[in-house]
Amino acid sequence: MIEAAPIASEAIANVFKTLAPGDVQLFPVSIEGVPEQHFVVNATKVIDCIDEARCREVHHYDKDDPAPGYEGEYNWIYGLRIDPSKTEGARVFRLKKFKIAFIVSEDVKNALEAVGNLGVSFERVTGAH
Repeated sequence: MIEAAPIASEAIANVFKTLAPGDVQLFPVSIEGVPEQHFVVNATKVIDCIDEARCREVHHYDKDDPAPGYEGEYNWIYGLRIDPSKTEGARVFRLKKFKIAFIVSEDVKNALEAVGNLGVSFERVTGAH
């Protein structure tokens, strides 16, 4: 199963390379009409740390008719919450049963925001709603 991976500028890629070198792979890519180098950012860690009891709302794939390849996974989660004690110290990772989420630690988030012009938004996944 292939999950979408973010494409980042060199400045963004440098944040991942500096703060989470063991958690990501960076693959150089060229974008037609754009002279600057970009990178596909692949989170190499997949961690089972969803705290379902603290999530606002969870939707599983239908047990009677699951989407092929998604058996036992979440279709969607509102108010996602994770258990930080289960993240194994990773600063960047995907969630085992909800791989669409690309999770970064607070320090990585702050460094990414300092670069600016990200085209993404962040949502807190720890603590109270």
